[in-house]
Amino acid sequence: MSFYPGQRWISDSESEQGLGTVTAVEGRFVTIVFTATGDARQYAIDNAPLTRVTFNAGDTIPSHEGWTLTVESVQESNHLLTYTGTRNDTGESCSLKEVMIDHFIKFNKPHDRLLNGQVDRLDWFRLRKDCLHHQYQQQQSELMGLCGGRVSLIPHQLYIAEEVGSRFAPRVLLADEVGLGKTIEAGLIIHQQLVTGRAARVLIIVPESLMHQWLVEMLRRFNLQFSIFDESRCQETAHDSDSINPFSTEQLVLVNLDFVTNNPRWYEAMIDEEWDLMVVDEAHHLSWQKDNASLEYQCIEQLAQHIPGVLLLTATPDQLGHEGHFARLRLLDPDRFFDYDKFTEEEQHYSEVADAANTLVTDQALSKAQITTIANLLQASSDSAHITALNHHEHSEQATARQHILQQLLDRHGTGRILFRNSRNTIKGFPDRELHATPLLMPDAYQDTINELLLSNTAEDLSTQAQAKLIFTPEVLYSLDSHDAWYDLDPRVDYLIELLQSLKKAKVLVICAHAQTAIDLETALRVKAGMRAAVFHEGLSIFERDRAAAYFAQDEDSAQVLLCSEIGSEGRNFQFAHHLVLFDLPRNPDLLEQRIGRLDRIGQTQTIRIHVPYFQDSAQSLLFKWYKHALNAFEHTCITGHAVFQAFGDSLLQLALTANWDSADAENLLAQSHDKHLSIKQDLESGRDKLLELHSSGQGKAQALVTKIAKLDQQIHLPQFMFQLLDVFGIAQDDKADNAIALQPTEHMLNSNFPCLPEDGTTITFNRETALAVENYQLLTWDHPMVRGAMDLVLSDDIGNASIGILKNPALPAGTFFIECIFTLAAIAPSKLQLGRYLPTTPVRILVDKNGNDLADKVSEAVLDQQLTPVKKQVALQLVKALRSQVAPLVAKAEQHAEQQIASIQQKALSAMQAAMDEEYQRLTALKAINPSVRQQEIDFILMQKNALAEYIDKAQLNFEAVRLIVVSS
Repeated sequence: MSFYPGQRWISDSESEQGLGTVTAVEGRFVTIVFTATGDARQYAIDNAPLTRVTFNAGDTIPSHEGWTLTVESVQESNHLLTYTGTRNDTGESCSLKEVMIDHFIKFNKPHDRLLNGQVDRLDWFRLRKDCLHHQYQQQQSELMGLCGGRVSLIPHQLYIAEEVGSRFAPRVLLADEVGLGKTIEAGLIIHQQLVTGRAARVLIIVPESLMHQWLVEMLRRFNLQFSIFDESRCQETAHDSDSINPFSTEQLVLVNLDFVTNNPRWYEAMIDEEWDLMVVDEAHHLSWQKDNASLEYQCIEQLAQHIPGVLLLTATPDQLGHEGHFARLRLLDPDRFFDYDKFTEEEQHYSEVADAANTLVTDQALSKAQITTIANLLQASSDSAHITALNHHEHSEQATARQHILQQLLDRHGTGRILFRNSRNTIKGFPDRELHATPLLMPDAYQDTINELLLSNTAEDLSTQAQAKLIFTPEVLYSLDSHDAWYDLDPRVDYLIELLQSLKKAKVLVICAHAQTAIDLETALRVKAGMRAAVFHEGLSIFERDRAAAYFAQDEDSAQVLLCSEIGSEGRNFQFAHHLVLFDLPRNPDLLEQRIGRLDRIGQTQTIRIHVPYFQDSAQSLLFKWYKHALNAFEHTCITGHAVFQAFGDSLLQLALTANWDSADAENLLAQSHDKHLSIKQDLESGRDKLLELHSSGQGKAQALVTKIAKLDQQIHLPQFMFQLLDVFGIAQDDKADNAIALQPTEHMLNSNFPCLPEDGTTITFNRETALAVENYQLLTWDHPMVRGAMDLVLSDDIGNASIGILKNPALPAGTFFIECIFTLAAIAPSKLQLGRYLPTTPVRILVDKNGNDLADKVSEAVLDQQLTPVKKQVALQLVKALRSQVAPLVAKAEQHAEQQIASIQQKALSAMQAAMDEEYQRLTALKAINPSVRQQEIDFILMQKNALAEYIDKAQLNFEAVRLIVVSS
């Protein structure tokens, strides 16, 4: 390469610098100044990554003064070029020296880059082509947004996510029993809404105690980075600018309910923002009666009136009162649920339907009244034959008829579209529980401390004091007055050491009520027995908690035991462990169930051993008996716990404070609690709505979803694509033993801002089970932001959009050449319209010979990719120079061939869209006639979407994505 001052060159590796000017040539080095950015670069002349910029007759060149010139001729003098032609603004003839060409010129159009020698490697071209292909596939995928969560493939969760997440502005109540995964269901819905573009801004409102759980769950499971907003965050933003609404600075916002109700200023700011979806956890705490709604309820109600999509998460509604259940439905659809008395009347009809459905499910004969109920609800002539066949034909016909009618009822039943409730009665896969209780002697020091407390006041007065509740955790009570280490005298410590030693390497989760207890236990295990333990409590940062959980989870060089405070029951999944030690017992049955729920989850592979050391003849023994004998809460899920605690919780505490732990009063309390437990359990069981449970679990649809996602997980297309992409971007990859790959940035990366790749690297896996076992691994799916972000990085830049390859084929004469062009047909539309489902960004491949004939159907791209070999830079420049005059006309010819395909692609998309929209419109319209929970807003949106999509499909345009020059050599 020959360099002379004044010449214009462009950097092959930094084309964003614009057009550079040679300012100095000294010895073996050349200096280029890029005026557009103000940067200067010095290159070794022998291997400078630079390309001389030259134009030919017919090209249009911008001058640095803003006008453009259409070139008619080119002259060279003293190694510098002068272009002569016509000014496009005035029509005058003039000249333009190359030094006067616009500094900001960039060659990012494929043919411009090719004609100026700005060509990329063949693997870059293939990467761009593959990105377009995968983008096309994913935009149409029915699994888009569903496969990306780091979650087990649990049928009912995936069904609810697909059913709700695919709706426009969903408004539903998720009311699964504890342990069935309401948080995961909500996360899957949020994720699907965001990935598919149905939602862009999400507001999550939860109790203070669940803030970290939601933050971690959304990030770890769904790669969603929510921002916590509190007083300090809002004040900080307001301090920077009074005119900025703090909530406008983030798309994904997490707040606690107390912050919402206690800060009118920030609450108003929250309402002023535009949100697409609101999620409210623990919605059963929103108190409402006919004439009196709590402040919390009123705040959520006002937000729900402004926000199109609303998800409410709650405990099973039946447990918490019928009026409260109505109140939550009222938040979702106040027009539909406006009068409690009317709702109660309608529920009588729902129960009639549920009664008939229960008979169908249990395969029993239907009564005349039940058949009449079904016939009145369905009211369709197409169903009459099936109704007739229910009781009057052979068994096979009955079974077919029952299945058909059940499917119809599932879609049309009362609150079926607005309420989802699964119970352990219908969802299988939970482990057995096995109680191992060990009574221990109370240390004298503890007993003395307890006696001092009990003698200090009456039981009635003590029960109102916070200190009184420490009677169930005597080590904490003892530590208030003593400087001695409690773990030196507590027999539960030796019990725990012996248990851990007997279990050898088995993982053990220990939960206690207070953080200091967990911290002290770690010291005791380390000092007394040399045992390694991880500690997990609310005083740690989220990062420190993650590190502790990972230390416990890993197989080698890890902790056998994780010592948790109550926050250990905050939603973390420790199901790889099978032993749970309840170092103390919580007063609230809900907390007990949450503790056990860390291990008792769908997917748990072994029986859970629940170890309970407790002090005999103490408040602890009373609490233990209450859980074991009154509620049967250790070995079975206690769905009655909340209601029984509401009735007897205060009495239990007062009894504990009288020291009558084994008295007749204690026996009476246990008996009353047990009777209440059985009564509520019987009411819940007799009131079970099997139709609603069937609808919520998804039946066959749910399993079909699992099968599809599992099949997608097993495909090799994603790993192949990502390894190709990581190689091109220059990211170091190191295989690990457990289906994982460690990624590290390098100094030679194509782009330093590769998505989801921290400076210290990360570990990825394509295996779902591996990702579930090791929390700090990233599970790569087509939905993962690393995959989606990297594809965007390629397609939004000029990476691989111009390339040259040599084809060695004896059947073709040397010197023959072809132009391969990749176009895309695409339209820009609001993401909520889901245009990609019908008209994805569609690649159109054209392969023209020197005569302009399209050979794409005759020569596959796979064959070319295998046979082409790369060319060196100098050879590429020589080929471009030799074929320059022929390339531009052939590219134009290729575009004409591509344009001929536009109409058929548009028509196919239009037909598919109209068929889908018409089917959904007819379904919802028919459904609304018998099920008022179908909102008119949903139906109206379908009509709007159909009309808008037709317009956008019609406006689709062809874009030139990439070009490859293929030259045959001998």
